[in-house]
Amino acid sequence: MLSQNKKKQIERLFQKKHRDAEGLFVAEGLKLVPDLIAGGLEATCVVATTEGLERLGSLPVGEVIECDPRQMKSLSQLRTPSPLLGVFRKPAPADHTAQPTDLTLLLDRIQDPGNLGTIVRIADWFGIRQIFCSDTCADVFNPKTVQATMGALARVRLAEVDLVQLLRRNAAEWRLPVCATMLNGDDIYRAELPAAALVLMGNEGSGLSPEVQQFATRRLLIPNFPKGSTTSESLNVAAATAIVCSEFRRRN
Repeated sequence: MLSQNKKKQIERLFQKKHRDAEGLFVAEGLKLVPDLIAGGLEATCVVATTEGLERLGSLPVGEVIECDPRQMKSLSQLRTPSPLLGVFRKPAPADHTAQPTDLTLLLDRIQDPGNLGTIVRIADWFGIRQIFCSDTCADVFNPKTVQATMGALARVRLAEVDLVQLLRRNAAEWRLPVCATMLNGDDIYRAELPAAALVLMGNEGSGLSPEVQQFATRRLLIPNFPKGSTTSESLNVAAATAIVCSEFRRRN
């Protein structure tokens, strides 16, 4: 049975300061929770209804607490509560000190948790295994972000870093191409694309900050169709990331 004390412990993790302090995060979902466990993340505790326990099966879990649907509804952050909720230990962050050898995403001020989670899922699909986020990005372990990743957190490593410092190090030591999508860039479908690069993606409304933008060595444009026609002003950042990753992978 779910005690009030355990319920409060879990609810604390819906706040970033407590996730950071305890090194834990919460995930909900009949598919998401088992996928994270199967992917190698440590579940310190799982709260589940009878249906959730059946889906959990024999997967390794630290503590299992059975509850009824009413209790799950009072705990869940979802509009339609899931029968399965897991408390996970945060995975090790991406290593920002080692030179990347493949495509690496650098996210500048991505503030919508859903967009951030979708970008992590996109990276997973295209085999991109590390992402570096500015400290002004949404928290990747926010429940909404975790939900949007659909289990990709088990395979993609992220780290919050000072992007300017990382880009300075790249300019001085690694010398990898730094690609950014901009309105004054070259058509991505015609431009030469390297196999290994740092790919910058910026804020939903204002794009890349000037401090980060100055490090771009290759500017890329995702053209609208037909060329010169009136269309939406811009693409959603997650949609743009998917197009960029797909075109890089198609070429290399």
